[in-house]
Amino acid sequence: MKKTTTKVGIVGTGFVGSSIAYAMINQGITNELFLIDVNNEKAKGEAHDLSDGIGWGQTNVTVFAGDYNDCKDADIMVITAGINQKPGQSRLDLVDTNAKIMTDITNSIMASGFDGILVIASNPVDVLTYVAWKASGLPHSRVIGTGTTLDTTRLKSAVAAKLAVDPRCVHGYIIGEHGDSETAVWSHTTIGGKNIREWDGITEEVLETMYVNVRDAAYDIIDKKQATYYGIGMSTTRIVKAVLNNEQCVLPISAYQQGEYGVDDVFTGTPAIVGQEGVREIIALPISDSEHKQFLNSVDQLKTTIRSIK
Repeated sequence: MKKTTTKVGIVGTGFVGSSIAYAMINQGITNELFLIDVNNEKAKGEAHDLSDGIGWGQTNVTVFAGDYNDCKDADIMVITAGINQKPGQSRLDLVDTNAKIMTDITNSIMASGFDGILVIASNPVDVLTYVAWKASGLPHSRVIGTGTTLDTTRLKSAVAAKLAVDPRCVHGYIIGEHGDSETAVWSHTTIGGKNIREWDGITEEVLETMYVNVRDAAYDIIDKKQATYYGIGMSTTRIVKAVLNNEQCVLPISAYQQGEYGVDDVFTGTPAIVGQEGVREIIALPISDSEHKQFLNSVDQLKTTIRSIK
């Protein structure tokens, strides 16, 4: 019999985990949502607070504080736990501590008998998605990092503001690391089918300014409010929705590379088709030589970081 209900768990009830839960409830995309945190009282408080708003949401969802035993029949487990990026830190600075946390959490999830899809939203996300995949023993197609979903929506918003168009009509991607070495694929950024470089007022200087603002957005937000969480909360929810609804949509997630773009054995941000089985296919764009060079540099940094994990 086909399953008619869905169950999602979130590990980590800090700002990011709570923002994902809030977005999921508002969008009505699951029937059952449970929260796990090393501080169980915090998870209970978040579940209670979220439950108080269900009457105004789009679906009647059950929200509760759970434990790792609840993972066994979950469709998706979202992992957000880890230390946060502080002012002046890069995402890669978090790797050693968060890799240990990710391994422990993944082992606990898998020990329950979990056989669903992992969605990783902890930083550095590309590296930690690799760590989670290794620890889980799952097929790489069923381990998804949030990748450059947030960076891409920032790019769309920047282009939309510059050209005074609806951001939903901007088509383009950030690829590579979710971080300082990410690559803007201007060669495939279009509005109404017209490449961005063909629009009035768009110069290479304008493109570079937009790219830098997108790349450094997190630093600006962290300087002002110490953390980023709403944007990644909505971006992660978009991935979860695509899986639960078997959308087969294209999203710029952190996916395992097997020769695409000339790289392999690394998770990094690239457009991919996402559905109920996870990543169906990576879309390898025919990017420009300069974009490819920047992408390869990004991948090299990620591989170096993975090798450095203690």
